[in-house]
Amino acid sequence: MSRKIIPYGRQNITDEDVNAVIDALNSDFLTQGPRIAEFENAFASYVNSKYAVAVANGTAALHLSALALGLEKGKKVITSPISFAASANCVLYAGGSPIFADINRETYVLSIESCEEIIKKEGKENIQGIIPVDYAGLPVDMEAFRELADKYDLWLIEDACHAPGGSYPSTKGRSKCGSGDFADLSIFSFHPVKHIASGEGGMITTNNEELYKKLTTLRTHGITKNPDEMEANHGGWYYEMHNLGYNYRLTDLQSALGLSQLNKAADGLSKRRRIARKYRDQLGHLPIKFQHTPDGFEHAYHLFTIEVEDRKALYDHLHAHGILAQVHYIPIHTLPYYRGLGFEIGDFPNAEDYYSKCLSLPMFPTLSEEEQNFVINKVTEFFE
Repeated sequence: MSRKIIPYGRQNITDEDVNAVIDALNSDFLTQGPRIAEFENAFASYVNSKYAVAVANGTAALHLSALALGLEKGKKVITSPISFAASANCVLYAGGSPIFADINRETYVLSIESCEEIIKKEGKENIQGIIPVDYAGLPVDMEAFRELADKYDLWLIEDACHAPGGSYPSTKGRSKCGSGDFADLSIFSFHPVKHIASGEGGMITTNNEELYKKLTTLRTHGITKNPDEMEANHGGWYYEMHNLGYNYRLTDLQSALGLSQLNKAADGLSKRRRIARKYRDQLGHLPIKFQHTPDGFEHAYHLFTIEVEDRKALYDHLHAHGILAQVHYIPIHTLPYYRGLGFEIGDFPNAEDYYSKCLSLPMFPTLSEEEQNFVINKVTEFFE
């Protein structure tokens, strides 16, 4: 194969996407227009939720979710240490205190047993919610987490940024990530390396009408022009600010791209799963550990993560050949800021052991067979 860079992730922008954006540019709306509601409705249908609220990015989605659920100052929220920092930072933004539970060593998602241990240790009166993360695209068993949350009177946010299209077996038959079957709110990201790219962008899904209405106001400075919600109405220009909200809106331009990308989501998911099967089939004989997918769970494969004993050497070997494998993630509790909050290296041994060995191989729908063969050959070459 001729030498070229193969990143760990890459957006797929087609002529249809470009034309959708051009149409938006030629329309009357660039910021707030009809494509936003179209995108929200289409996305809600895709994940089987009643409502969807488009926002500026995944971090904004997390922040607004914590606010809408009424996170109280100083109250604690449990999340996974193996995620991007935003999964914990959102709790700080809303005035709460993030804490962590360890991961399941085989699936890499938040351990429900570790969560319950943390709840008992911290005292259920001090904890207000849980934010499980569908890590790498593997769905969390949200029904089991719903049972845990109800046991201790906690709310539940599903961080599904990695997992649009993922699903798992439940008492409802089959539940999609973000469906709202069990989580109070679910959040998604439309960052370029995610399944659906809109440049930047995010979505919050829910089946709770009250939370939906709160979110639509909080994303727009806390302002409403809905006559049914206002104390008075002096004319068509009139609006009222009822809460301290934020400018966290998605634009019509981004929604046009998101809508076009959503039309290709099923095909992209199928390709991701095909690439994952080939990695497993052709690397399975090597001293590599793969993420375990429980029976009946349908992985969305935002990432394809492996574990090896000499991760740094394999990372350097692949990068030397233009394969930009990446590490996901540095455990949040070990970052300097969080150590300043009192967390220590050694607090969550499963997460730290996983981090010491993990590596994400290239995973994106346009990864060609030639490129994947090159990656597989170079990984094999490293061991042999």
